[in-house]
Amino acid sequence: MGDEVAPVGRRQAESKPLGAVWAPIPSRVDLVLGAGPGAEHLRLEEADGGWWSPPSSEAGRVAAALADGARYGFVLDAEGPFPDPRSRRQPEGVHALSAGFDAGRHAWADEGWTGRDLAGAVVYELHVGTFTQAGTLDAAAERLAYLADLGVGFVELMPVNAFNGPRNWGYDGVLWYAVHEGYSGPAAYERFVDAAHAAGIAVIQDVVYNHFGPSGNYQPKFGPYLLAGASTGWGDAVNLDGADSDEVRSFILDNARMWLDDYRVDGLRLDAVHAFLDRRALTLLEELQLVAEDVERTTGRRKVLIAESDLNDPRIVSARAVGGYGLAGQWTDDVHHAVHVALTGETGGYYADFAAPGALAKVIRGGYFHDGTLSSFRGRCHGRPLDPARVRPSQLVVSCQNHDQVGNRAAGDRPSAVLDWDGLAVAAVLILASPFTPMLFMGEEYGATTPWQFFTSHPEPELAAATAEGRLAEFEEMGWDPFDVPDPQDPATFERSVLDWTQARTHDGARLLALYRRLIEVRAELPGLWSGRLDETDVIEGEAAGARWISWRRPGAIVCVGFGPGPVDVPLPPGFAGRAVAATDPACAVVTGASGEAVRLPGLAAVVLSA
Repeated sequence: MGDEVAPVGRRQAESKPLGAVWAPIPSRVDLVLGAGPGAEHLRLEEADGGWWSPPSSEAGRVAAALADGARYGFVLDAEGPFPDPRSRRQPEGVHALSAGFDAGRHAWADEGWTGRDLAGAVVYELHVGTFTQAGTLDAAAERLAYLADLGVGFVELMPVNAFNGPRNWGYDGVLWYAVHEGYSGPAAYERFVDAAHAAGIAVIQDVVYNHFGPSGNYQPKFGPYLLAGASTGWGDAVNLDGADSDEVRSFILDNARMWLDDYRVDGLRLDAVHAFLDRRALTLLEELQLVAEDVERTTGRRKVLIAESDLNDPRIVSARAVGGYGLAGQWTDDVHHAVHVALTGETGGYYADFAAPGALAKVIRGGYFHDGTLSSFRGRCHGRPLDPARVRPSQLVVSCQNHDQVGNRAAGDRPSAVLDWDGLAVAAVLILASPFTPMLFMGEEYGATTPWQFFTSHPEPELAAATAEGRLAEFEEMGWDPFDVPDPQDPATFERSVLDWTQARTHDGARLLALYRRLIEVRAELPGLWSGRLDETDVIEGEAAGARWISWRRPGAIVCVGFGPGPVDVPLPPGFAGRAVAATDPACAVVTGASGEAVRLPGLAAVVLSA
């Protein structure tokens, strides 16, 4: 497969005048220009391919008005007005008129920025609305110096696209081009990216291309954006390979280019790509990667794509030259599951398989646990092995907390609800000293005890009730006590989920934060932890007097972890001449015994050594 960008990867709307819209379904389209009684209705002219445009005699006037931020929308066969599917601003919400926004007016201050590679970096996932009390992009930008001091290389913003209501995770977005006005809108987004680059931090934007939210989705009135009857579980599937899907894919590819080029973000996290219904020979994932590479070539700035996928399919991160899709990285939940089970003992649901002996060792060694093995949760075999000659360990993004694994628990409880300081510290070592790219979830670095719960704010009573009842039924089926499931529509559910930054200044919070900072420094000091090949990880594990332990060696580094309950000596290689560079407990020490040198771990503890 060639490296050239496919024609559909070029921005389709670039040749269209402002005020144009793709609407193959209606037989008449009017542009509403302005708001209130003085609004003007301008009949659009039908062009090829289902596009409608202002008359050429009016194009200049319309463009000037929209560039100045005028309100506008579209009336379809006398119904509406509806917002523009490609709207950049929705000041009054997703049911109201759009507002013109000129992205070219921002005076960027990051001209020397060239981007960042995923390899060797640490990713920090945050939700703008709950990261600070203010819940805005400007307030989040004020914390960038803190993240830079921590050593974060990428900040990953959960979806910021426009959704209905004031509060939402972001995965109910319906206008993918607009930045949610409650976060202060698109101008604030530009300021955030500029500030991140000034702090030396790259920005990853989480985007959702597999479904639209349930409220304010007017796209099906314009064109066949959805596949009727094909559900993703969150809504109807997006039309990626049916009739008229060329323009739908263009809509997605242009959106990706907007983030990467207009807003200068450094990467995209592609939500739930396993939910793409795409049977084309040239897949959407490949086309998205081609767009990223095209923007990289034209701007001289590194662009990375990271897919969330539960398929355990190496093609996502394998090069196109060998039949892969060529993405820079993918979320790898198997590592999270193995770490979670090892530390908490929880084995319900999909955690059951990870209680198997050797599960943690397997994921540290090879990334995937399910690599063609039986998945009891799915009731079938799942995945295939990663080829160490084709996939680098840094292409696998791993975590011990993320929005899914915390927020999709019934009570939204973090590991801090069941783990003490020692357990949280060991989790940090298991992730940050792994061969993979670590991702932190906001607040985990100081042991945040605030839950992160599923919250919504649908103003429609019937949708609000359906959301709350559906959430309750889902967890009742899995055996959870319904009293543990908070009402997602209750504002208190959102309020409980806002970070309490005073916890970072407590004794335990401050020392956990110091450990995270030191572990990130160690990743820079010992690049063998993450550079090189997957098959350079040598894992051994054992048990002595009921105390379990695991150890892995990478070029120039050794990591030893004890799970308790008592002390244990973890053997070191003959002639070991290194030293401890980070430890969760000062009692961790290198000792010499009858069998040679070892690391003595006092119980639940971990140490990283140079070698």
